[in-house]
Amino acid sequence: MTIEQLAAGTARTPIRLWPGVATVALQWVLWSAVPRFVPEAATAAMLTAVGLGLVVALWWLLFSRAPWSDRVGAIVLMVAALFATSRVVHASIAGGMMGFMLPMYAIPALSLALVAGVAVGRHLSARARRATMAGMILIACGAFTLLRTGGMSGSGVSSDLHWRWTPTPEERLLLQAKDERLHSQPAPAAATAPAVAQAPVAATPDPAPAPAPPVPPPPIPEWPGFRGAERDGVVRGVRIETDWTASPPQTLWRRPIGPGWSSFAIRGDLFYTQEQRGDEEIVSCYRLTTGEPVWRHRDTTRFWESNGGAGPRATPTLAGGRVYAMGATGIVNALDAATGAVAWSRNVASDTDTTVPIWGFAASPLVLDDVVIVGAAGRLVAYDIADGKRRWVGPARGGSYSSPQRLTIDGVVQVVMLSDAGATALAPADGTVLWEHAWPGAAITQPARVDDRGLLLNTNSTAGAGVGTRRVTATRAPGGWTATELWTSTGLKPYFNDLVVHKGHAYGFDGSILACIDLADGKRVWKGGRYGNGQLVLLADQDVLLVISEEGELALVGATPDQFKEVARIPAISGKTWNHPVLLGDVLLVRNAEEMAAFRLALAKR
Repeated sequence: MTIEQLAAGTARTPIRLWPGVATVALQWVLWSAVPRFVPEAATAAMLTAVGLGLVVALWWLLFSRAPWSDRVGAIVLMVAALFATSRVVHASIAGGMMGFMLPMYAIPALSLALVAGVAVGRHLSARARRATMAGMILIACGAFTLLRTGGMSGSGVSSDLHWRWTPTPEERLLLQAKDERLHSQPAPAAATAPAVAQAPVAATPDPAPAPAPPVPPPPIPEWPGFRGAERDGVVRGVRIETDWTASPPQTLWRRPIGPGWSSFAIRGDLFYTQEQRGDEEIVSCYRLTTGEPVWRHRDTTRFWESNGGAGPRATPTLAGGRVYAMGATGIVNALDAATGAVAWSRNVASDTDTTVPIWGFAASPLVLDDVVIVGAAGRLVAYDIADGKRRWVGPARGGSYSSPQRLTIDGVVQVVMLSDAGATALAPADGTVLWEHAWPGAAITQPARVDDRGLLLNTNSTAGAGVGTRRVTATRAPGGWTATELWTSTGLKPYFNDLVVHKGHAYGFDGSILACIDLADGKRVWKGGRYGNGQLVLLADQDVLLVISEEGELALVGATPDQFKEVARIPAISGKTWNHPVLLGDVLLVRNAEEMAAFRLALAKR
């Protein structure tokens, strides 16, 4: 440093840049590379990356050797820019990840902007240097005002980002439906139905044959609701060709659909689901062979949250010529299955004075004898099947996104509900508590029957990650019921992905990867295949899992304990897919919040 520089006040200590560069490089490896290549470590990696934002701030304030006015000014500008951005971003980003999406995404972006601004401007004049840093910071924050999100992935580490001004799939569907109504024309008045040819009448009719004994009609194929008749995700009596190169699934039809996370109920050529269209929550009936709509029941209500998006979460249930459905805000409808006419309607939120949960009501109705049982965020409510009068209300056990499950345990039919407190079993006639098992956590999945006395439970952490699987045995004695833990396993940790039980083993999702555990001790047997937070059903007759991935791919995986083996995999539908698939006979139905499709699977030659 020369005397002339000191006198002119132009000399300054060089900025120590390398710690900031190294920290930001590590931050972005954790933020972008780890979630992509090691999904099971994604949450921890992203949280660590956000925490490194504090390290960047400490470097800049304490060790950068920048002028103090630059150090303090940059931090103040970042805080002010982030606050101002939060006021004007799209609602999906402002509310994403329960309000933490913007800081989670903005902190790595601001860290990069600060270091990049310092690197670019370190040899410039003081005014130009500050303008460069300020510009980088404002650009980093301002970019978020141009975006919207279609929601988070199941792991919560990636977002479906779009330009703010692009229409959502729901908006495109509504515009398409409006356009179809505007351009549809009534049939010409002169149009008449074609004449029906009459069979010729014989001059001398033959004597009438002797009446044949009546032949009972074949049973109508049915998948009555969420995860099948037993709510166990098991398909029985069906064997398919597993060589999808030689016999690939054939597309019967595709159709856009309103958002929602419902699955399907099917009877004969009609199937039922739920969707959102604008301000109307809809129970829909479609024709299985063509995908054409038959009827729609509409309720003027809308549920939306930024992570999962809009629409109902539960699946309709078929019973006795009616379809029973519960919407995301708590509306319970009993509808004629053929016409959609309303038999009765209730609101479980107002009936139990329950606030709509953050993810919406998600429990699919359960019809048992003469009652319809629904879950009101951890509390079971039974309505009379005939007129909808409330029969009983179970005890409040915290929140839940699980559905009531009918199980026969120790010879007694009971309804088991998972909640934040654990598992509660009630008598279906009056709601009396039979037994309870405490296992605190977030309840989303279904309990699974293991044997006459045993069942599997899952719970989640409050951060939205699977904790594990527990085997519980419930027994009845003269003094009452007891429910005891046999083992708890971390080898199978589903989040909202239901598992299946088959031949002494359980198969399901351990995070985003399939896994198999032994029911004897809970030890993991194998783990393999990345399918995101998808869903699956079991083809029990041929030891095969049919998996729908979170990205909308179909896969066949062996349901055997020897090893993980993927038999086939093909793309099916586009978009984030959390909905349970349904296989009835040779017809496979899949859907997500944008599209539904039917495929015909080749049946195995016997």
